[in-house]
Amino acid sequence: MQALKALVIGMGILILLGTAVVIVTLVSRVGGVEDKGFGTLYLDLPESCRIAAVTAMEGRAVLRLSGPAKDGCGRLVVVDPLEGSVLGRIEPGAAPSVPGGDD
Repeated sequence: MQALKALVIGMGILILLGTAVVIVTLVSRVGGVEDKGFGTLYLDLPESCRIAAVTAMEGRAVLRLSGPAKDGCGRLVVVDPLEGSVLGRIEPGAAPSVPGGDD
């Protein structure tokens, strides 16, 4: 009877050790994926402009700028944070006229 108890306890310990090995392996594989990042993203803004708000939309970040209008700070900048690139800028006001364009 004591041999049977020892066998059951030993098998229970082996099951716990096996479960721990599986958990450690899964955590190391999932935790091993590192985000390389993209370094520094320069927005090419005047020094007087500040980021007033950031809104995430469909994998993109929309930055609302604040500062003096004369420096062009009242605009939105659309950024891809995964690639670290500026996708575009949304400027207030009318679009500049193109010479020779149809008006």
